[in-house]
Amino acid sequence: PKEFTELYTGIFDKLQKFHKTKQWVTVPTASGTLFMDMTARSLVKEKALCCVNGAFSKRCADTIKACGKEIEKIEIEWGKAVKPEMILEKLDSGKFDTLALCHNETSTGVRNPIYEIGKAVKKEHPDIMYVIDSVSAMGGDKVIPEEIQCDLIYASTQKAYALPPGLAIGFVSDAAIKRCEEVPNRGRYTDLKGLYDYYMKKQQTPSTPNISLMYALSYQLDKMLEETSEGRHKRHEEMAKWTQGWAKKHFEMFPEPGYESITVSTIKNTQGKSVADLNKELAKRDYMISNGYGDLKEKTFRIGHMGEWTTDDIKDVCGHIEDIWEL
Repeated sequence: PKEFTELYTGIFDKLQKFHKTKQWVTVPTASGTLFMDMTARSLVKEKALCCVNGAFSKRCADTIKACGKEIEKIEIEWGKAVKPEMILEKLDSGKFDTLALCHNETSTGVRNPIYEIGKAVKKEHPDIMYVIDSVSAMGGDKVIPEEIQCDLIYASTQKAYALPPGLAIGFVSDAAIKRCEEVPNRGRYTDLKGLYDYYMKKQQTPSTPNISLMYALSYQLDKMLEETSEGRHKRHEEMAKWTQGWAKKHFEMFPEPGYESITVSTIKNTQGKSVADLNKELAKRDYMISNGYGDLKEKTFRIGHMGEWTTDDIKDVCGHIEDIWEL
């Protein structure tokens, strides 16, 4: 119906305005992981270079491989960032048509330099598809697709957009839509060109959308535009700076210096405290933090500072941690 078209096109306009982009945007009813499958099915012709420096970049590499496409990995120690020169060296040696990496590794709290990587890669390899998982950064950290020079950058609603889970958001370049035409067997839900063509024809989705969440997204984007992209980015930077300062006072930061995320701080548990027990106590005070992810469980803990949180909220949480752990 007409009402849905108005809602849907309105969301697109707001997303483009907030992210200062003219790139086409799509909002499928799915988690961000859908875009990993979509990368494999719609963009990778034969071989992808995957930069792996944490659990979620590994998930992307595994997904592309599971879709039957060839991959090669640049494996980087967890806690370290991907650098442009590592990628260029590898791209020069192999026949890659797609580059996939993670903007903000939620498992390690590392923020990869996606702007510098885009500049270096597109200068040397303009035809490569540059695909970025920005699930835990976009909406908080600065994401301007044309400046990044990416072909697909995606996120989902439950992180920095501060909404319930259930929708994914992806910005798509014209080159990515053209690439789809060279890739057969794109499936249905994972057919990026199918989504694009249907939208261009009807301003609708080709399968049932989560309309209630779209109303929530539209409402939240109004609030985000009111705060402005610059204001939201600055607030996230301030929260990160305060959290990192607190962490260094009592513990150590896990990421290599200069590459810390501005939406989640991964902190080394240098005092050997029980994170699981801490969360039990925090729950009694209506708070919760995250244990380390996978192999980093209990060796690290993570404090999220994204969405609608403020530095005062973070100070509250850290105050409770100090109290419980007697720091």
